[in-house]
Amino acid sequence: MLDVTLDMEQYDCPFIAASDAHDVAFSAAHWEYDPVDSRLDTRMVVEGDSPAALDAGLRVLRDHRGLRDYDLLSRTGDVAHVRTTIDETAAMATIRDHDGYITGPFHIAGGRELWHVGFDRDTDADTALSLLDRENEYDVVSRESVDLTDLSGFVQNVGAAMTLIEGCRDLSSRERETLEAAVDGGYFDSPRGETLGTLADRFDVSKPAVSKTLRRSQAKTMTRITDVLGELDGEGISPVKRASGAPTDVPTESEDD
Repeated sequence: MLDVTLDMEQYDCPFIAASDAHDVAFSAAHWEYDPVDSRLDTRMVVEGDSPAALDAGLRVLRDHRGLRDYDLLSRTGDVAHVRTTIDETAAMATIRDHDGYITGPFHIAGGRELWHVGFDRDTDADTALSLLDRENEYDVVSRESVDLTDLSGFVQNVGAAMTLIEGCRDLSSRERETLEAAVDGGYFDSPRGETLGTLADRFDVSKPAVSKTLRRSQAKTMTRITDVLGELDGEGISPVKRASGAPTDVPTESEDD
């Protein structure tokens, strides 16, 4: 199997048009291709830089000639969940005509799409990429041969990867921002960069408040990591640990530091 990652601009894709015109990004939550009707059914998470940007991007999407059906499933502020049906794009047709297939979720932002495509034979990939170059603009980000052993390991560890992803989703926006600032600023380095004091100033809160936020975010992420380690060791996730919740004794900096 050959796995190819493309950074692509499809000229006839509704999602590309919307993200090129406005500050919105699309991430595929689910997709299904109907070869009989030449259409792609998707459920997408749409994120805008602001509620106004999201409104504008969704308008471009709804008005695009390649869109067959649209349904706003939910929305909170500048994030929406939509169901769409679009026509087969020229790039999709080229990939399918040469026995290619999508191997992972796609992400679209800034008028470009990160696309993961698989081929069973190098010759099919070479021909498809040559034809894609005629009607689309793209860069090959990576091109790797995947043997059966690697593929088997990837499939077996999908559950572990999803456990980590769910752990990130458990974080509140404040917990995520605080943890990211702490890591980026060297809070966990030795010698330490950021301190509780500098983090508190950054978020305009007290040192006890930022310490509590860090403890919560560390507890949530570390619990998921230990779950994953159990999965990778073939031990599974302990039902006792899952029921008891996250640990509360994650070490952090003294509030006096």
